[in-house]
Amino acid sequence: MLLFVNTNDFLYDTAMTQDRLKSFKLPDSPGIYRFLDAKGRVLYIGKATSLRDRVRSYFSNDLLHMRGKHIVDMVTLARNVEHQVTDSVIEALILEASLIKRHQPFYNTREKDNRSWNYVVMTKEEFPRVLTIRERVMLSGTEGASGIYLHVFGPFTDGGSLNESLKIIRRILPFRDKCQPHQGKPCFNRQIGLCPGICSDEMNAREYMERIQEIRLFFEGKKNTLVKRLGKLMHEYATQQKFEEAQEFKNMIFSLQHIKDVSLLSAEVRSHSQKTSLSRSKPFRIEAYDVAHISGKYTVGVMTVVEDGKLKKSDYRKFKIRIESDVSNDTLHLDEVLRRRFGHKEWTKPDLVVVDGGTAQKRRAEKVLGELALSVDVVSVVKDARHKPKAILGNREIAESYKRGILLANAESHRFAVAYHRQIRDTLGCKKD
Repeated sequence: MLLFVNTNDFLYDTAMTQDRLKSFKLPDSPGIYRFLDAKGRVLYIGKATSLRDRVRSYFSNDLLHMRGKHIVDMVTLARNVEHQVTDSVIEALILEASLIKRHQPFYNTREKDNRSWNYVVMTKEEFPRVLTIRERVMLSGTEGASGIYLHVFGPFTDGGSLNESLKIIRRILPFRDKCQPHQGKPCFNRQIGLCPGICSDEMNAREYMERIQEIRLFFEGKKNTLVKRLGKLMHEYATQQKFEEAQEFKNMIFSLQHIKDVSLLSAEVRSHSQKTSLSRSKPFRIEAYDVAHISGKYTVGVMTVVEDGKLKKSDYRKFKIRIESDVSNDTLHLDEVLRRRFGHKEWTKPDLVVVDGGTAQKRRAEKVLGELALSVDVVSVVKDARHKPKAILGNREIAESYKRGILLANAESHRFAVAYHRQIRDTLGCKKD
């Protein structure tokens, strides 16, 4: 992370213009920008996916229409711009909140008007929840009373970006928000990797409090400290030959150092610019496939769909397997399902295919898609003895970026396949009897 850069001290008495802006040489990188007045006082603080494009937008002809008179007034008073580059948009969002809290810029307050800004809080419980709340809730004296929180971070000016950021952080550092400790079975978020398992007693209070401290470090902007902490734990577990635990910490470190905030980038672009070149023209579509049977009988296959992290049940499909077999042959049945599905040219093409199983299932899916001349990435979800996800095979970057969607689609395909199988079994079984 770079320090604030003031590129034009000698121009403090000169009004900001588009021509002057060129001399600032702002980078095409995520970060924070600050507009300063003639006395060097902070007028306004903002975050950006591209500092160059974002600051340039303040000098467009439609600024009054896009942002309002108070921002036009701010730009009129501005004499300088400082910036700070961050590694990701998430870190820009967190740094923006910290600096607004510290400096209380007049035009940030004006832009707020009657809106209630957002805060991230960690509840004061044995197993703290990590939640987002509105400022009005914090001031109400009810659940938002600051005394019942371990930590409070904010204010965050953009609720949409904050929610996207929390989704990404939660994929790296899973936390509790709703489930009950010791409830005896894993909650839904545990099944898709977003809860560390306090509901199913997989993490005790001491271990979970360490997780809370890790999340706190991230929200304090201390990512390097957090990475060092995780690295130390990784080496400790490796020394004890607890290689599975060591690998988990290694994955966390990799994810923190290579944060993929694609969805946050898109949200930022939609929020602050009329340009759409950086955002997807269509939702990111994940299709998951699973097969269900009993010893090769009543075999069915299904397809479920997740678009931009949300289930799209209207696009689910069922396939009654036509290939007869006396024994189970999941790869053969998966082959049939995929060929029949991609025979429908009118159906929306997926961006990612998810199959249930290991290397064999993944290779069979890739073989089918290759023979059909379709360029679609494939990942497979490997389960443990209790049928819980333990690994995602395939492109590592894709697996990390879309982990939640992958696990959600996979879990839904299993549920859908089992339900369809029971329906077919009950129907055909009754007819046979």
